[in-house]
Amino acid sequence: MCDSCGCHVADEPKDTRTVDVHESLLAANIKQAEENRKHFSSLGAVAINLISSPGSGKTTLLEHTIQNLRGKLNIAVIEGDIETERDADRIRKQGVPAVQITTGGACHLDARLVHKGLHQLQDDNEAGKFDIIFIENVGNLVCPATFDLGEHTRIVLISVPEGSDKPAKYPKAFLSSHGFLITKTDLLPYFDFSLDEARSEARRLNPNLKILELSSKTEDGFDAWLTYLHQLTGR
Repeated sequence: MCDSCGCHVADEPKDTRTVDVHESLLAANIKQAEENRKHFSSLGAVAINLISSPGSGKTTLLEHTIQNLRGKLNIAVIEGDIETERDADRIRKQGVPAVQITTGGACHLDARLVHKGLHQLQDDNEAGKFDIIFIENVGNLVCPATFDLGEHTRIVLISVPEGSDKPAKYPKAFLSSHGFLITKTDLLPYFDFSLDEARSEARRLNPNLKILELSSKTEDGFDAWLTYLHQLTGR
């Protein structure tokens, strides 16, 4: 758990000083997030924050998305991980700009870190007008739901092996999102996953949630995902 969001003191008594620190932290984050949003818009980019548990397939989704949209939309990626540049390296192999943010232990990105990543992205790509900037958040369904990064759209992913009860267990991730991707649907025959349960629980929490089901491996359902991205960019 991390020091910045306060989850490390979840089991400790909450005194007034702790609450004040956390409220101040969130207020500063909100202010920076608004600046980030303006910055993304000034680049002509729609910023999309992807949140999920580890292993839901965010990076694989991005690889296949880039392959399908090559020559159609200009894409860049800000990668968030606790350590290593492995995901950013995977994205760079697809021929698009990628900046790695390593949090050094924090379980989520915050607006300040994304601000730094965005400037690095611009410094590395002088040409740089983008249609979409994906932010791949640290794998975690708890803390990332609290922190606005300045994105225009937030999308939560749940993979079939994780189970269809995740919307009920992690409601804030779904309440704070605009889209919900059910990933790895090629594995449905092998896991006890109810699409109806996942959909109904998510819509109970957030009736306006855009829900899509897809497999990056087979690309079943991918056309709907690509159409959604075109709609978000207006291109």
